[in-house]
Amino acid sequence: MFEEIRKFTDSTHFTNALKVTIATVTPVLVFAYLGHFEVGFTIALGAFFTYPSDIPSSLKHKINGLIVAAILVAFANLLVNLAYPYGIIFYPLFGLLIFLFSMISVYGQRATAVSFSCLLAICLSFAHLHSGWEMLQYSGLMFAGGLFYLLISLVFYYLNPYRFVELQLASCIDLTAKYLKLRADLWKIDADKKTIIEKQLALQVEINTNHENIRKVLIGNQSLSSDSAQNRKLLIVFVNLVEILELALATAFDHKTLHEKFDTHPQIIKSYSTIATNLKKTLKQLSKNIESKTTYSSKHSLVDDLKKFEATILEYEKSLGEDLAKEEVIMLTTMLHYAESQVEKIKIIERAFNLKIKEEDVKVHRKELEKFLIPQYYPLSTFINNLSFSSTLFRHSLRLSITLLFGFLIGTFLPFQNVFWILLTIIVIMRPGYGLTKERSFQRTFGTFLGGFIAFGCIYFIDNNVVLSLMAILCVLLGMSFTNISYKISATFVTMYVVFLYSILTPNIANVIEFRIIDTIVGAVLAYTFNHFVWPSWEFINTPNHIEKVILANRKYLNEIALFYNKKGSVTTVYKVARKNAFIEIGNLMASFQRMSQEPKSKQKKIAQVYKLTVLNHT
Repeated sequence: MFEEIRKFTDSTHFTNALKVTIATVTPVLVFAYLGHFEVGFTIALGAFFTYPSDIPSSLKHKINGLIVAAILVAFANLLVNLAYPYGIIFYPLFGLLIFLFSMISVYGQRATAVSFSCLLAICLSFAHLHSGWEMLQYSGLMFAGGLFYLLISLVFYYLNPYRFVELQLASCIDLTAKYLKLRADLWKIDADKKTIIEKQLALQVEINTNHENIRKVLIGNQSLSSDSAQNRKLLIVFVNLVEILELALATAFDHKTLHEKFDTHPQIIKSYSTIATNLKKTLKQLSKNIESKTTYSSKHSLVDDLKKFEATILEYEKSLGEDLAKEEVIMLTTMLHYAESQVEKIKIIERAFNLKIKEEDVKVHRKELEKFLIPQYYPLSTFINNLSFSSTLFRHSLRLSITLLFGFLIGTFLPFQNVFWILLTIIVIMRPGYGLTKERSFQRTFGTFLGGFIAFGCIYFIDNNVVLSLMAILCVLLGMSFTNISYKISATFVTMYVVFLYSILTPNIANVIEFRIIDTIVGAVLAYTFNHFVWPSWEFINTPNHIEKVILANRKYLNEIALFYNKKGSVTTVYKVARKNAFIEIGNLMASFQRMSQEPKSKQKKIAQVYKLTVLNHT
């Protein structure tokens, strides 16, 4: 249990939550002590709105992204306050702002994060509307809050610049180990091949995301580009992990035939299964050592395992005779070569962790590595090209704008206490895809009920503002930590935080809980309903595009493989980039299949064929 707690508190999710907790709690405590609680609270809001834009990237992109987010958040809040008194201007402007900020997601992951920050700021601006000079002052304080969060984020970064990459590599090693474990499971006589392949495909989606995060920070970050031992170590580990995965994907065995051929010689399959299992165990151990910051020491002798398997092959050939065993020996030798290649790459990773790095281990220059990064540019043509109903983001942006306008009208003209809670629920829940919106609708509603119930029980027995304040801080920390792990748990803690906060500020806490639950239900129902009926983005619309991309990517990859085997020599960067793109597109196709499987049966058009194509491209 203590090990799990240590692992959780050392995770990236907890670190990010700690950053935003410090950035939001510190100004509130400091300015409350100075008698200016509202100033501190406004700065805290600016920090909170800027936080979602702090995603994995190079230091330069991190700083630029957070500054842009802070500016846009303050600007959006100012526009809402300026236009709100004039209905004829406000409603069109509100819809336009939602649409534009939603549409900037076409520029990629960072733009999506900035978009979310701005949408949050717009929705929560209705909680504190101002006029006159106060509008500029309020927006200025929010901008200051964004800059304060940037400062906190930079402090965390410089305290341990390599930790994020180390944890991502630990995760990468762990995911690769799981993939090798699934391959080892195929050697079991009663193995469910279909289920194992489905798990492999789902795992590849996670691995692709993990690889991209590592590339952005390890390769794209100039501050980590120095030729230090630590940088070389991390780079060597990552390159070899990618090659381990490629080799695993590129090498397939007919397990059924092998079991039939060596049914009378079970020691052969058993000997190879030992190698396959120990490959996984070695990587798993490496992952644990990185997470716990302990010295690595191998517990498995992979070289001895190889020697035993080779001896088993020779013994088999000797027992049957060279001529009779020729075909089987070729099959077994292929298995041996695969295992040798994997062991060689794992040994390079082990040398890297022991800092016994050889020159031949570092084969790629940084300029070559930069070719693996996706260029960061934002042409206006990308935005314009997506202004059509064939674009999923365009449909989502229109749908989101209409839903928020409808939610605002309901919250304004009907007796709801806080319209911004309805809007906030819609923003957090509503996603371009049906499946995730449906899932989040349930999770947020459940979390709100559970969080309200627990928090009300705590308030009933605890009548001490200091204790409630500490509990509120703990809840916001845990709520932010679980955002990307379990949204249901995150929603529970965030609701508890809101209730504890209001219990300190207002005596009528029962009404706060009641209205929050009602507002959450209304927001969830609106998000789910509009996502289902207003220009829905069913996955079967996008799947043909994913299939086309994966075929093109695999064709380029196969061309590079053909060139490599014809010309020989070392593996080129062009080959590796083609391999990366093929992996990404296979993962994207699998993600598309997963989203389709979450949709209503009537919308799962040709799902069996999509699955077959996904498996085919994977193999």
